[in-house]
Amino acid sequence: MAIRKKSNKNPPVLSHEFIVQNHADIVSCVAMIFLLGLMFEITAKAAVIFVTLQYNVTIPATEEQSAETISLYHYGIKDLATIFFYMLVAIIIHAIIQEYVLDKINRKMHFSKTKHSKFNESGQLSAFYLFSCVWGTSILVSENYISDPTSLWRDYPHTLVPFQMKFFYISQLAYWFHAFPELYFQKTKKEDIFRQIVYIGLYLFHIAGAYLLNDERYQKGFSLWAVLFVLGRLLTLILSVLTFGFGLARAEDQQLNFSTGNFNILAVRISVLASICMAQAFMMWKFINFQLRRWREHSSQPQSVKKKFVTAKGKTSRKERENGINGTVTSNGADSPRSRKEKSSNELRTEFSLQKKLLNQTFKLTQMLDCLLI
Repeated sequence: MAIRKKSNKNPPVLSHEFIVQNHADIVSCVAMIFLLGLMFEITAKAAVIFVTLQYNVTIPATEEQSAETISLYHYGIKDLATIFFYMLVAIIIHAIIQEYVLDKINRKMHFSKTKHSKFNESGQLSAFYLFSCVWGTSILVSENYISDPTSLWRDYPHTLVPFQMKFFYISQLAYWFHAFPELYFQKTKKEDIFRQIVYIGLYLFHIAGAYLLNDERYQKGFSLWAVLFVLGRLLTLILSVLTFGFGLARAEDQQLNFSTGNFNILAVRISVLASICMAQAFMMWKFINFQLRRWREHSSQPQSVKKKFVTAKGKTSRKERENGINGTVTSNGADSPRSRKEKSSNELRTEFSLQKKLLNQTFKLTQMLDCLLI
């Protein structure tokens, strides 16, 4: 995200700069149109598709299960309208967090352009992740997924879900869809667009897959984030193997049936499990490369400081340089080209060996998962 400079000049209406500066107000007006549509009988039927969740099924109360009627939901094409409306809501919330929280911190910290962009991106994602973790944990507790993990695959397909679970999926999809127009609204740099599109697409692929296939998967310091990241990847793999490799593989009904929403066949299980493993391996690959690059930067900082110090200390006059004194200082104070080449080759060998180990572990894991599924 680039720095948004406020100007006293009013740009032309509907121009590029006008839309970027006032996109939150424009989106708020569009969302207000849907809300006002609920107030009139003529437009209420159309507006309710955008604002409320669709495809609800009322299950009557029984003496064995519950004393009250239960409302459950399934999915359909009308969910796209609901996702669109809550995508507008996500854009508005994004603008509120940016203006009233992140921009104020940026003005106090005086970040550079690069740090400013990274801080805005990290701040928005941190707020979203915190909200999602709290909401997701409450769903896991209320639906007894923590106390009874077998309910993740028992009685598959899960065509009907409670209100909170469907709303959670809709909100997740709406947030990641809103990230595409935000690339334009926030004036994202060209070199950052591809990176952001990759992880936005990965999130949408897995969330939409879990929603449509009727299944559910759910710093203080930098070191804490690294540990949690690795644990998150490991936990995702474990739950995926348990669900697709053991739970669904032992289900009685393993026939593809679009009418009942049953996708529990071997090809789908292998495809979903392979996509999960590939995504986790890709994220770990990026994580390891990032850690290696960070380690190289920190290890090279003391050497660069030492070189600067020796160079400053070894400055000589023009006459001394002509007499050959400067050549002695340079040879003693700085590394020779050969030693620098040896250091760079050692670093490359270390990085290559770590990447080779990661690929071997990923290949072994894939073989193990294939054996379990077969």
